[in-house]
Amino acid sequence: MTGHRTKSAYRMLLLIATPKLVKKAEDLLKQEKIPVQHLFHAQGTATSEVMDMLGLDGIDKTILMSMMPKVCADDVLKKMQKKLHLGMPNTGIAFTLTLSGSSGHVVQLMEAVREETGQKPEERVGVEVKEYQYSMIMAIVNQGYSAEVMDAARPAGASGGTVFHSRRVGSEESLKFWKIHVQQEREVVIILAQKEDKLAIMQAIGQKCGMQSPAQGVVMSLPVDEIAGLDIE
Repeated sequence: MTGHRTKSAYRMLLLIATPKLVKKAEDLLKQEKIPVQHLFHAQGTATSEVMDMLGLDGIDKTILMSMMPKVCADDVLKKMQKKLHLGMPNTGIAFTLTLSGSSGHVVQLMEAVREETGQKPEERVGVEVKEYQYSMIMAIVNQGYSAEVMDAARPAGASGGTVFHSRRVGSEESLKFWKIHVQQEREVVIILAQKEDKLAIMQAIGQKCGMQSPAQGVVMSLPVDEIAGLDIE
């Protein structure tokens, strides 16, 4: 960004749903002229009771991720909830995460989206100060240990999670220097947790699946800004 233009608050929007619904969401984002989209194939880990409660049929899931200004994200989340009937049986869940920054090209794209839709910029100051009801917990572990993550998380308050596969990239020399030996094939577990359960869940995962365990897990969390498809009361 250049000149004296007002900085906008940015959000990352994630939708976890069936492949069929994610395709509809893709069409919606295209209609809204949102240019940045990424898809990940995943699996659900919730128990059958929780799957029934959330109306999720089966465990095959797709994660759609997109970045946009907050003023656009709020509008898109509402339209997505209405079009996909989030919260109804066999749908999914969508939520937004706060972004503190991004690469220059992505920022330009997001600002172009805001201008294209006629949305006014929203100042960062004051936007981030709110009491978040939910957090997204992310645990990155060696391949084959996602079940252990959920075994640790459920007694601490987690109802379910979503798993997708990844590959580690990085400096082998740095790992050797710190005497760390991490598998290349990794699994990422995403858990949405209420604020009162977040710390207990993270501690439970860290104790069972931390770096000193065979899982060699790393656990982190991000505040969820807005959510659709799940009752947070």
